[in-house]
Amino acid sequence: MKKLIKVVGAIIENDNNEILCALRSPKMNIPNHWEFPGGKVEENENLSEAIVREIQEELKCAIQFKELFNDNTHEYDTFIVNLITLKCKLISGSPVTTEHSKLLWLKRENLLSLQWAPADIPAVEQLVNEKV
Repeated sequence: MKKLIKVVGAIIENDNNEILCALRSPKMNIPNHWEFPGGKVEENENLSEAIVREIQEELKCAIQFKELFNDNTHEYDTFIVNLITLKCKLISGSPVTTEHSKLLWLKRENLLSLQWAPADIPAVEQLVNEKV
């Protein structure tokens, strides 16, 4: 039986209506694919606490949880991921890479130009089709 991993991803939009995209490093699972930054939800942690902690650890900036956006479960070869994407607001600092190869701010209409991790694709498609 494959392990199920519960993960949160942050959809962070800047003042130019661009969304933060993070490139997974060659050392990570699903290397060289783009994702919404975030990580595993720890035991006894709610989604809001998890995303704030993960972004502080990964990107060295502070965000505020706004709303749940997408909940998708994707089965990979060796594990299953339940990715819950959350809309968030940057409240202090600027995102910097500590684990990812690259960060990129993109307009939503350009999001599909990147090679996304499969679990992130439903949220990407929902964002592209969202009326803003």
